[in-house]
Amino acid sequence: MIEQSVRVARVADIAPGTATVITPEVSGHPTPIALFHTADGFHAVDDTCTHLGASLARSKVVDGEVDCWLHHGRFCLRTGEATYYPARNPLQVFPVEVRDDEVWLVPGRG
Repeated sequence: MIEQSVRVARVADIAPGTATVITPEVSGHPTPIALFHTADGFHAVDDTCTHLGASLARSKVVDGEVDCWLHHGRFCLRTGEATYYPARNPLQVFPVEVRDDEVWLVPGRG
């Protein structure tokens, strides 16, 4: 869980349709976080696939779900729910806010 708001990127740093990894040193969270810039905004989830540990920031987003590049398990970006085998366990989701031209992780569920 994020305990205090933290600026993690500028909007221009992450092109639409791409993602980046937010390291623990930046976020203060103990594990890496994948930050996706989709058509409907920014979404942040655990960067580590719950199936075999692949980095999800390397994956594509299809219909609001991240499709893991390694074995194609899928997860909902809004809820973290595993939606397609071999993904079984959910991802942690982190609330995101855009403030002017900056992207922030904010306290909340997660």
